[in-house]
Amino acid sequence: MNKIILLGRVVKDPELRHTENGDKIYTKFTIAVQRNFRLPDGVREADFIPIKVWGKKAEVIVKYVKKGSLITLSGRLRTGSYEDKEGNRKYIAEVIAEDFKFLENKKNQDQVLEN
Repeated sequence: MNKIILLGRVVKDPELRHTENGDKIYTKFTIAVQRNFRLPDGVREADFIPIKVWGKKAEVIVKYVKKGSLITLSGRLRTGSYEDKEGNRKYIAEVIAEDFKFLENKKNQDQVLEN
C-alpha cells in the first residue's frame, strides 16, 4: 500500500502547466508540513513536500489555492530518477495528490496572508 496524508501550508502560488505534447494539464507546488516535535529551543521545523496534481483537480487547485493556504491532501508517493545534462543521475520523490480539502475560507485565508 502506498498512501500518504498531509496537512500543511502552500509555499508558493500553484501554476497550471501542460505536458510536453500538450495533451495533459497538471500543477506542481510545495507544502510546508510542521513536524510533530520541537527542537530544544522551542522551534518547530517543517518539511517541504513537493506535490503534483493532474487534470481537472489541478485546475481547481490553481483557481482556489494561494501562497499560505492551509490544505490537507492524500495521495501516493512517486519516486524516480533521470539523467541531467551533465550525465549525473538525479533522484526525485513527490506526492501525487488524489484528494484534497481546503481548510480555510477565503476571509480567514486573506487574514493569514496579511499577517
